[in-house]
Amino acid sequence: MNVLAPIVVFTYNRPEHTQRTLDALLQNPLANESDIIIYSDSARTANHNKAVDEVRSYLSELTGFRSIKVIHRDKNFGLAESIIQGVTEVLQQSEKIIVLEDDLVVSRYFLEYMNEALEQFVDDDRVISVHGYVYPVDIELPEAFFLPGADCWGWATWRRGWTLFNRDGQYLLDELVRRHMIQEFDYNGASSFLNMLKDQIKGENNSWAIRWHASAFLANKLTLYPGRSLVNNIGNDSSGTHCNTTEDFDVELSKTSINLKNVIVDVSPIALEAFEYYFKKNISWRRQLINIILSFFKMNHIKAKI
Repeated sequence: MNVLAPIVVFTYNRPEHTQRTLDALLQNPLANESDIIIYSDSARTANHNKAVDEVRSYLSELTGFRSIKVIHRDKNFGLAESIIQGVTEVLQQSEKIIVLEDDLVVSRYFLEYMNEALEQFVDDDRVISVHGYVYPVDIELPEAFFLPGADCWGWATWRRGWTLFNRDGQYLLDELVRRHMIQEFDYNGASSFLNMLKDQIKGENNSWAIRWHASAFLANKLTLYPGRSLVNNIGNDSSGTHCNTTEDFDVELSKTSINLKNVIVDVSPIALEAFEYYFKKNISWRRQLINIILSFFKMNHIKAKI
């Protein structure tokens, strides 16, 4: 394996999550050969100062990687801007990058998979990124597979891939509409990606990830996924700025490495169908319930007026 990709981790005010994330990374055999860069965002409000200081205190004593660089933001960037700027900065110096947030616990095979995939597909322009998380679908997936677009829970890319990122959500939505790609982008209406992009445009969220996915999708690029998840998100506990409490995305980390020898660079119909079914089963019912509740209150509001 050639030079390993630098690992970039984005942290804020969750010391326990941050420690669990980095402890898991250190269980990877390639950790002591890897350079890590950690962006520590500054407190948004005064009551976050203590937690941010705790994170930075922990990071100051971190060991176990080949090299460690901690960048303290002197103002609050927020997650989206911190990631966009951080990834851009690192890829000005490096041809490739592995990206994690402070609530992602990885398998001990995560770094092996990421670095092997980055090397294997470095010159394949069809591939924009590598992803480590896979949804807890009900069917057995291929050992590894490709799907359109990009993803955000433990991922990697090359400089050539990140140059396609477009931060203009309105442009991305307009292009999806103009090219008649809405249905495909939203897994035939099963997922909430379209609504997420619309909410980003309206300022109701500040998701960099939906813009990364849409940018890759419009460029007709593919992302590699493992058939067994190498990442688990421990942040869906209401501890983060953009996350509610849910167990829908919880997965068991793979206890074996991912074999990339026979992976075919094309959209996997099995995985595509599995993801669509998962979204329909686990997400669409919430949307329907919300609509029912809203309709109930609307009807009662009308009756009250009558």
